[in-house]
Amino acid sequence: MLLYGASGHAKVICSCLEANGQIVNGLFDDNPDLLTLDGYPVLGKYKPELYSDNPLIISIGNNNIRKRISESISHQIGSVIHPSVVLDSRVSVGEGTVIFHGAIIQRGSKIGRHVIINTGATIDHDCILEDFAHISPNATLCGNVSVGEGTHIGAGAVIIQGIRIGKGAIIGAGSVVIRDIPDHSTFVGNPAKKIK
Repeated sequence: MLLYGASGHAKVICSCLEANGQIVNGLFDDNPDLLTLDGYPVLGKYKPELYSDNPLIISIGNNNIRKRISESISHQIGSVIHPSVVLDSRVSVGEGTVIFHGAIIQRGSKIGRHVIINTGATIDHDCILEDFAHISPNATLCGNVSVGEGTHIGAGAVIIQGIRIGKGAIIGAGSVVIRDIPDHSTFVGNPAKKIK
Protein backbone atom coordinates (compact mmCIF):
# COMPACT_ATOMS: atom_id res chain seq x y z
CA MET A 1 0.00 0.00 0.00
CA LEU A 2 1.09 3.57 -0.70
CA LEU A 3 -0.07 6.74 1.02
CA TYR A 4 -0.24 10.28 -0.33
CA GLY A 5 0.37 12.63 2.59
CA ALA A 6 2.84 12.12 5.44
CA SER A 7 1.38 13.76 8.56
CA GLY A 8 -0.66 12.76 11.62
CA HIS A 9 -3.59 11.43 9.58
CA ALA A 10 -1.17 9.15 7.73
CA LYS A 11 0.11 7.76 11.06
CA VAL A 12 -3.38 6.52 11.96
CA ILE A 13 -3.85 5.00 8.50
CA CYS A 14 -0.50 3.21 8.94
CA SER A 15 -1.76 1.89 12.29
CA CYS A 16 -4.89 0.51 10.59
CA LEU A 17 -2.87 -1.08 7.78
CA GLU A 18 -0.47 -2.68 10.27
CA ALA A 19 -3.42 -4.06 12.27
CA ASN A 20 -4.63 -5.73 9.07
CA GLY A 21 -1.19 -7.16 8.26
CA GLN A 22 -0.79 -4.92 5.21
CA ILE A 23 2.57 -3.57 4.12
CA VAL A 24 3.19 0.16 3.69
CA ASN A 25 5.73 0.54 0.90
CA GLY A 26 6.07 4.28 1.27
CA LEU A 27 4.40 7.67 1.33
CA PHE A 28 4.32 10.53 -1.15
CA ASP A 29 4.39 14.10 0.13
CA ASP A 30 5.01 17.49 -1.47
CA ASN A 31 7.24 18.61 1.43
CA PRO A 32 10.85 17.84 0.39
CA ASP A 33 12.04 18.00 4.01
CA LEU A 34 10.09 14.87 5.01
CA LEU A 35 12.18 11.71 4.70
CA THR A 36 10.38 9.23 6.95
CA LEU A 37 7.15 8.83 8.89
CA ASP A 38 7.07 6.27 11.71
CA GLY A 39 9.92 4.44 10.03
CA TYR A 40 8.29 4.34 6.58
CA PRO A 41 10.12 6.05 3.69
CA VAL A 42 8.72 9.28 2.27
CA LEU A 43 9.29 8.99 -1.47
CA GLY A 44 9.00 12.68 -2.35
CA LYS A 45 6.38 14.13 -4.66
CA TYR A 46 3.84 11.81 -6.24
CA LYS A 47 5.25 9.67 -9.05
CA PRO A 48 2.73 7.35 -10.74
CA GLU A 49 5.46 5.02 -11.95
CA LEU A 50 6.62 4.17 -8.40
CA TYR A 51 4.96 0.98 -7.10
CA SER A 52 2.38 1.35 -9.86
CA ASP A 53 0.91 -2.06 -9.02
CA ASN A 54 0.22 -1.01 -5.39
CA PRO A 55 -3.03 0.66 -4.33
CA LEU A 56 -2.83 4.14 -2.84
CA ILE A 57 -4.77 5.89 -0.08
CA ILE A 58 -4.89 9.68 0.09
CA SER A 59 -3.86 10.25 3.71
CA ILE A 60 -4.84 13.92 4.05
CA GLY A 61 -7.57 15.03 6.45
CA ASN A 62 -8.56 18.21 4.58
CA ASN A 63 -11.58 17.32 2.44
CA ASN A 64 -10.87 19.84 -0.34
CA ILE A 65 -7.21 18.83 -0.70
CA ARG A 66 -8.15 15.14 -0.66
CA LYS A 67 -10.61 15.73 -3.50
CA ARG A 68 -8.12 17.77 -5.53
CA ILE A 69 -5.45 15.08 -5.22
CA SER A 70 -7.91 12.32 -6.13
CA GLU A 71 -8.61 14.14 -9.40
CA SER A 72 -4.91 14.48 -10.25
CA ILE A 73 -3.49 10.99 -9.65
CA SER A 74 -3.58 7.84 -11.74
CA HIS A 75 -3.10 5.06 -9.19
CA GLN A 76 -5.40 2.22 -8.19
CA ILE A 77 -7.15 3.43 -5.03
CA GLY A 78 -7.11 1.45 -1.78
CA SER A 79 -9.07 1.66 1.47
CA VAL A 80 -8.64 0.42 5.01
CA ILE A 81 -10.93 -0.54 7.87
CA HIS A 82 -9.41 -1.17 11.30
CA PRO A 83 -10.27 -4.66 12.63
CA SER A 84 -11.93 -3.16 15.72
CA VAL A 85 -14.61 -1.51 13.57
CA VAL A 86 -18.16 -2.88 13.83
CA LEU A 87 -19.36 -2.79 10.22
CA ASP A 88 -22.67 -4.40 9.30
CA SER A 89 -22.51 -6.71 6.29
CA ARG A 90 -25.08 -4.56 4.46
CA VAL A 91 -23.03 -1.37 4.51
CA SER A 92 -21.44 -0.24 1.24
CA VAL A 93 -18.04 1.48 1.43
CA GLY A 94 -16.49 3.39 -1.49
CA GLU A 95 -12.87 3.33 -2.61
CA GLY A 96 -10.34 5.43 -0.76
CA THR A 97 -12.39 5.45 2.43
CA VAL A 98 -10.68 4.94 5.80
CA ILE A 99 -12.53 3.79 8.93
CA PHE A 100 -10.59 4.09 12.16
CA HIS A 101 -10.43 2.28 15.48
CA GLY A 102 -13.69 1.53 17.28
CA ALA A 103 -16.11 3.07 14.79
CA ILE A 104 -19.60 1.52 14.48
CA ILE A 105 -21.54 1.60 11.21
CA GLN A 106 -25.02 0.10 11.16
CA ARG A 107 -27.07 -1.69 8.52
CA GLY A 108 -28.21 0.05 5.38
CA SER A 109 -25.67 2.89 5.52
CA LYS A 110 -23.84 3.96 2.36
CA ILE A 111 -20.35 5.41 2.61
CA GLY A 112 -18.98 7.23 -0.43
CA ARG A 113 -15.47 7.53 -1.86
CA HIS A 114 -12.52 8.98 0.09
CA VAL A 115 -14.56 9.38 3.27
CA ILE A 116 -12.91 9.53 6.71
CA ILE A 117 -14.78 7.93 9.60
CA ASN A 118 -12.60 8.70 12.57
CA THR A 119 -11.93 7.00 15.89
CA GLY A 120 -15.02 5.94 17.82
CA ALA A 121 -17.54 7.56 15.47
CA THR A 122 -21.03 6.04 15.36
CA ILE A 123 -23.05 5.90 12.15
CA ASP A 124 -26.51 4.44 12.71
CA HIS A 125 -28.80 2.70 10.22
CA ASP A 126 -29.52 4.02 6.72
CA CYS A 127 -27.14 6.97 6.83
CA ILE A 128 -25.65 8.30 3.59
CA LEU A 129 -22.17 9.86 3.59
CA GLU A 130 -21.27 11.43 0.26
CA ASP A 131 -17.75 11.48 -1.19
CA PHE A 132 -14.96 13.29 0.72
CA ALA A 133 -16.96 13.71 3.94
CA HIS A 134 -15.10 13.58 7.26
CA ILE A 135 -16.74 12.32 10.45
CA SER A 136 -14.48 13.27 13.39
CA PRO A 137 -13.75 11.22 16.53
CA ASN A 138 -16.75 10.26 18.68
CA ALA A 139 -19.29 12.01 16.44
CA THR A 140 -22.73 10.37 16.40
CA LEU A 141 -25.04 10.21 13.40
CA CYS A 142 -28.45 8.82 14.33
CA GLY A 143 -30.54 6.90 11.78
CA ASN A 144 -31.31 8.21 8.28
CA VAL A 145 -28.83 11.09 8.39
CA SER A 146 -27.50 12.36 5.06
CA VAL A 147 -24.11 14.11 4.90
CA GLY A 148 -23.20 15.99 1.71
CA GLU A 149 -19.98 15.86 -0.26
CA GLY A 150 -16.96 17.40 1.46
CA THR A 151 -18.77 18.12 4.72
CA HIS A 152 -16.87 17.98 8.02
CA ILE A 153 -18.65 16.81 11.19
CA GLY A 154 -16.63 17.91 14.24
CA ALA A 155 -15.51 15.73 17.15
CA GLY A 156 -18.29 14.71 19.50
CA ALA A 157 -21.04 16.28 17.41
CA VAL A 158 -24.49 14.67 17.53
CA ILE A 159 -26.78 14.68 14.51
CA ILE A 160 -30.35 13.60 15.35
CA GLN A 161 -32.27 11.18 13.14
CA GLY A 162 -33.47 12.15 9.69
CA ILE A 163 -31.32 15.28 9.32
CA ARG A 164 -29.96 16.36 5.93
CA ILE A 165 -26.61 18.17 5.94
CA GLY A 166 -25.62 19.85 2.68
CA LYS A 167 -22.31 19.69 0.85
CA GLY A 168 -19.24 21.60 2.01
CA ALA A 169 -20.73 22.31 5.43
CA ILE A 170 -18.90 22.40 8.77
CA ILE A 171 -20.48 21.21 12.01
CA GLY A 172 -18.46 22.38 15.01
CA ALA A 173 -17.10 20.02 17.65
CA GLY A 174 -19.66 19.12 20.30
CA SER A 175 -22.58 20.59 18.35
CA VAL A 176 -26.07 19.09 18.46
CA VAL A 177 -27.82 19.33 15.09
CA ILE A 178 -31.63 19.24 15.26
CA ARG A 179 -32.53 20.74 11.88
CA ASP A 180 -31.35 20.45 8.28
CA ILE A 181 -28.13 22.26 7.35
CA PRO A 182 -27.71 24.07 4.01
CA ASP A 183 -24.71 23.73 1.68
CA HIS A 184 -21.46 25.56 2.50
CA SER A 185 -22.50 26.77 5.94
CA THR A 186 -20.97 26.50 9.41
CA PHE A 187 -23.07 25.57 12.44
CA VAL A 188 -21.92 25.33 16.07
CA GLY A 189 -23.42 24.89 19.52
CA ASN A 190 -26.28 23.11 21.26
CA PRO A 191 -28.60 23.40 19.49
CA ALA A 192 -26.38 24.16 16.49
CA LYS A 193 -26.74 27.68 15.08
CA LYS A 194 -25.34 29.19 11.92
CA ILE A 195 -22.26 31.38 12.32
CA LYS A 196 -21.44 31.88 8.60
